[in-house]
Amino acid sequence: MGMLLTSIGDFFSTLWNQIVGVFSTINVVDVLDIIAVAFIIYKGIQLVRETRAQLLLKGIVILLVIFLLAQWLDMVSLTWLLTKLFDYAIIAVVIIFQPEIRRALERMGRSNLSAFGFGQTPDERRLQMRGCIDAVCKASQTMQDQKVGALMVFERSTPLGEIINTGTVVDAAPAQPLICNVFYPKSPLHDGAMILRAARVHAAGCILPLTPNTELSRELGTRHRAAIGMSENSDAVVVVVSEETGNISIAVNGVITRGFNGVTLRAQLETYLLDDEDETDRRKLLDRFKKRGGNKHGA
Repeated sequence: MGMLLTSIGDFFSTLWNQIVGVFSTINVVDVLDIIAVAFIIYKGIQLVRETRAQLLLKGIVILLVIFLLAQWLDMVSLTWLLTKLFDYAIIAVVIIFQPEIRRALERMGRSNLSAFGFGQTPDERRLQMRGCIDAVCKASQTMQDQKVGALMVFERSTPLGEIINTGTVVDAAPAQPLICNVFYPKSPLHDGAMILRAARVHAAGCILPLTPNTELSRELGTRHRAAIGMSENSDAVVVVVSEETGNISIAVNGVITRGFNGVTLRAQLETYLLDDEDETDRRKLLDRFKKRGGNKHGA
């Protein structure tokens, strides 16, 4: 028993010495190097998460698994074939996904590194969101007066990549003429929904899921049922303008509220989109102070 305990103690002592030895050789540059690589990989995953490149990555993973199995089973021909395939894989990826890569680089340059999480303060984000809300309210008022149907979705924490893939990416600054033109009856994108992401008009002509709720009023048409369905499947805030009556409605969490105008719509959207962000910032600040207070108390 004593020999067993001694062996276990020697094992953990050796393991500890090895860990200490590894960490003792790491300097500040190594830490920065690791953080930089991890950050680039993380942002790379974010870039491809909602594009066709996601399917490509799944295919590459499958090929890697097959390659490892071929090596383990000593399958010479298959190993040689996959090795040659991987030699040209990077060039093929760049050629196939050149539009996506170019669009990502353009977005990075246009947003002053905001694609990497820099360059925007909470006040700047709120200012952009206020501008987006203003454009949507003005456009909604105009379309209400003209009885033009519209369906606008404010993306919040739930990613709407699958919905965006059903439409056409626009990626434009929000403006009243742009929004009205999209929903103009003769526009090719007027039948679908507009997705507003990060205070920008991200996509249009998107198809939303209809609610399965059979107890809704028969006065609610397809647009309203799509708005309710979208709000049931995500935390999005959906604005609807009725083509028949011109009524403005908001759908949130599966509940639709009707009877808005340009003024009341603005107040409600600011409550949903700005107050929530303010509350999130307040919670982050409170948690930071709690951590500091805990550290001081522990000291």
